[in-house]
Amino acid sequence: MRRVPSLLVLGLLLVACDSDSDSSEPFGDGEVPGEGAGASGESGSDGAGFDPTGGDSGDGGDSGDPGDTGEGGDSGGDLPGSGGGDVEPGTLTAGVWDDNLNYDRFSAYRAAFLSGQAAGAPAFETSEHDSAHEAGDPGAKQRLDVSLVIDTTGSMGDEIAYLQTEFDALSSAIAQRYPDAEQRWSLVLYRDETDEYVVRWFDFRDDLQDFRDKLAGQEASGGGDYPEAADQGLEIANELTWRADEDVAKLMFWVADAPHHDEDAGALADTVRDARDQGVHIYPVASSGVDELTEFSMRSAAQLTAGRYIFLTDDSGVGAPHAEPTIPCYFVTKLDNAILRMVDIELSGDYQEPDASDVVRVGGDVQDGACILADGQMVTAF
Repeated sequence: MRRVPSLLVLGLLLVACDSDSDSSEPFGDGEVPGEGAGASGESGSDGAGFDPTGGDSGDGGDSGDPGDTGEGGDSGGDLPGSGGGDVEPGTLTAGVWDDNLNYDRFSAYRAAFLSGQAAGAPAFETSEHDSAHEAGDPGAKQRLDVSLVIDTTGSMGDEIAYLQTEFDALSSAIAQRYPDAEQRWSLVLYRDETDEYVVRWFDFRDDLQDFRDKLAGQEASGGGDYPEAADQGLEIANELTWRADEDVAKLMFWVADAPHHDEDAGALADTVRDARDQGVHIYPVASSGVDELTEFSMRSAAQLTAGRYIFLTDDSGVGAPHAEPTIPCYFVTKLDNAILRMVDIELSGDYQEPDASDVVRVGGDVQDGACILADGQMVTAF
């Protein structure tokens, strides 16, 4: 699978930006087209064409019903995942795991994975993981930048519909708890090179209604093989106008159910390093159908950037079966509770265990927030 050359991506970025603006101005909205552009009549803007300035692009500019995402696209046959339709707010369920909090366990997991599978694994040095673990807690923050980076191929319909229906509640809850957070949101959507677009993005905006409209105008479609252009989605996300101030919590929720292409493992690793160097914390949201490589890549990204690994579970009864993670014990809550808890932890600087009333299920034998493994090792449930 051919990767879009970086110079082409850079050129498209420059087109999307106002050439007269300085570095404090918005990076802009834009798109890297794929080989299938215009072939299916589906453009992510109801076929009316995509406006890289973020303006009204036909029917796609109307937020309509945020739960209406159409029927979803062809997921490419018997690939993992589900097509998805409408998903009611507060439906999806998830667990969370912190590999920095359980670093010995992560090191053993990483060694076992690399001994059995080398193809496609992002090549991070042990010293990089060690340094991330030793970096410690960044402390409390005052303001909030959040980027949603979403695989929008055909199998991701449920997850996209959920985010569309849940966004208002999430942003309102954050505003109530942190009224001075000056929250800004950005959106990056990616598919693959044979699809209508490879990456589409909407830079940070503090107009939450405008962000909601952009999110509501997207749908799941395309795919056809299992790996997707995850590295290119993350690359664009790193280029957005994250605030550089020390008091800003920078969270990237990477929602996906498929890995990168094996030949792009180095590019994916570089995007994770770039996020780390900007102080962006990656929070993967592993969706239905993730394989071992996807889990490994996502957990590595979260550990290196001081994020946490979020994984959807079957407790919601929505979508295809969700893979059981290589994690011994965890709390399951509603996904919105998990996301809000991560925001709370980032802004307050303090670890917060889920409220007992929010726990849907406990995975493993958790006692007082921890569990003892067969080898005697104690790990902390997050």
